[in-house]
Amino acid sequence: MSLLGLDVGITGCKAVAFNLNGEMLAQAYREYRLYQPQPGWMEFDPAEVWAAVKAVIRDVTAATAGDPVRALCIATHGESVAPVDAQGRPIYRFITAIDTRAAEQARWWGETLGRERIFAITGMPLHPMYTVNKLMWLRQHDPATFAAAHHFLCMPDFLFSQLGVPPAMDYSLAARTMAFDVNRLAWSEEILALAGLDVARLSRTAPSGTVLGEIAPAVAAELGLPRGVLAVVGGHDHACGSVGCGAIAGGIVMDSTGTVECVAVASSKLVLDPKLLASNLPIAAHAASGMYMVLGWTSVGGALLRWYRDNFARAEVAEAERTGQSVYDLILAQASAEPSPVLILPHLVGSGTPALDPASKGAILGLDLSTTAGQIIKGILDSVTYEIKLSVDAMEAAGIVVRELRAMGGGARSSLWLQTKADILGKPVVAMDVSEAPCLGCAILAGVATGIFPTIAAGVAQMVRPQRTFEPSQALHERYMAKFALFAEVYPTLAELNHRM
Repeated sequence: MSLLGLDVGITGCKAVAFNLNGEMLAQAYREYRLYQPQPGWMEFDPAEVWAAVKAVIRDVTAATAGDPVRALCIATHGESVAPVDAQGRPIYRFITAIDTRAAEQARWWGETLGRERIFAITGMPLHPMYTVNKLMWLRQHDPATFAAAHHFLCMPDFLFSQLGVPPAMDYSLAARTMAFDVNRLAWSEEILALAGLDVARLSRTAPSGTVLGEIAPAVAAELGLPRGVLAVVGGHDHACGSVGCGAIAGGIVMDSTGTVECVAVASSKLVLDPKLLASNLPIAAHAASGMYMVLGWTSVGGALLRWYRDNFARAEVAEAERTGQSVYDLILAQASAEPSPVLILPHLVGSGTPALDPASKGAILGLDLSTTAGQIIKGILDSVTYEIKLSVDAMEAAGIVVRELRAMGGGARSSLWLQTKADILGKPVVAMDVSEAPCLGCAILAGVATGIFPTIAAGVAQMVRPQRTFEPSQALHERYMAKFALFAEVYPTLAELNHRM
């Protein structure tokens, strides 16, 4: 018997099947296209996303015939939404999480209700990304489509509807709509009334690990799944990733380095502190029952290294193609463990938290004729981590405990990057045995939902394994802090100057 976790992201989707000891039996990945019909608009074709999801499920189930899938659980990114008709057929593309068209609607909320009240209800700092803003934009700019929509589905509810089970989303993903009351764990009547949205057009919400039903027999046959496979509510990818790396107790942090860098800190309390709002740090329900999580992120993480690869690393790309080595291993081999003399403002697609400024641009400081490629590469690692430290410091100032980081994602394969994080943050960083933590978290939730594990903690104890711990060096931490103080000082000045470029 196996448990299947599905992780649907911004650029692609992955399916991984695990046995009950947390070992990967098979995995598959597919990408889908992002459409940009106008500047700032970023859309998915629902049919293309569903085709990719079907492909990865088929690939994995074909490879696990000897360990048939018992249950399937889904983790997705937040905010993306598509209107569908009464038969569940999309009538508009997904307006994605990274679409920025709803800036006018976000301003309206600030003027009408105020960011403090919104945070007190939803735990979300005001921003155009949230689903409610996208739906208000749709009503204003395409009223015919808005009126024709029977339901508005976010990514997980859409996928469940395609699997033939009632659409639903968990609390961590509902929070990303900015229409969910984080205090009551229910849709907010106040927010929906002001937005002019009928709750009947939204999916129901349910705790992570809820069984929605059996996948429809015809769909199961198409996907190569056995009859009777259960569909289980997962959660926001970072909530499921937190389960998958064991960040389910207060003070343990999921650290994900993929396209962006994100930290999700588990908290036993709902902390709606003004300090979190001032630093644009959202708090939402965790996938682990009774827990909450605070998110901080950069706008780029691994994407900044990819930018360097694509523009400045032609020799390394050629060598990687010739030798079969990882191009990133070749790039990072040029960097030292020392703090870089180069500071980088990693805002190539705006900033993440704490500034959350979509208009900010990147910058490189400290260049001279002696600057080496290795110093710039190390400056990328250092500066992405400095920006994460700004958010971690704000969390701690608000009373959120931060004790240890659990690393996942592509960046977790780099010992240099993990040691850099430990030295800058002054916290232990633990590399996990399985880097696909969102899928593993989904597998654990599926195991709890089907009664295989009595609790999430029991599933984590059986399926999650730390691999190596990187302890901080006090001497290097002090040297990094001198550079971090400079980074924190120039951060707002550079952002302001970038607005004028």
